Amino acid sequence: MTNVLEPHVYDKSVFINCPFDSAYEPLFHALIFAVHHMNLVPRSALDPSDTGQPRFDKILALIESCKYSIHDISRTEVDPNHGLPRFNVPFELGLDLGCKRYGKRPHKQKTTLILDVERYRYRTFISDIAGFDIEEHNGSVAKVITLVRNWLRHASDSIPFEAPSGATIYTRYQGFQLDLPKTCYDMNWDVENLPFADFSWAAYDWIKNNPL
Repeated sequence: MTNVLEPHVYDKSVFINCPFDSAYEPLFHALIFAVHHMNLVPRSALDPSDTGQPRFDKILALIESCKYSIHDISRTEVDPNHGLPRFNVPFELGLDLGCKRYGKRPHKQKTTLILDVERYRYRTFISDIAGFDIEEHNGSVAKVITLVRNWLRHASDSIPFEAPSGATIYTRYQGFQLDLPKTCYDMNWDVENLPFADFSWAAYDWIKNNPL
């Protein structure tokens, strides 16, 4: 397995573009675990590297450095504080699709998974992506894991034919969740407030030390 602490490699990197609020966190954590379990490296704008870099430049650098990307466009609710929805996820999806079309030669091979809570809901708010296969997860952690597993199994040449099923990875994810509090205790981490890098490392380490 690629060491999550090593410098990223384009062909092994997966950009996860999703909401970062507490309501979405269970799905975000499941995405991270599923990507690690498929022997790839999850990347996120929450990664603490290059903290002095402007956010827009950081997003562009992430998109350019990842062959694979997952975009969850399900968060369309209006923010109660200002009465407007947030558009960061569809904006970054557009940047990623633009990179594939106009980027350098390696970027032509970029592969994208677009998720939503319902399969055809996007037609009412981002109809220009019609023609892409939008996968629905219904807010289910188990479904998200299976969708990511199945997509990466066919999208990546590095995934072995005998890769475990989504159901198997979900069962292992439940085991990881049971063990996570002890890991955090041993590391002096707050299990309720784990930064992306710490959660990603914990998932990678658990998978490595609990082989099938």
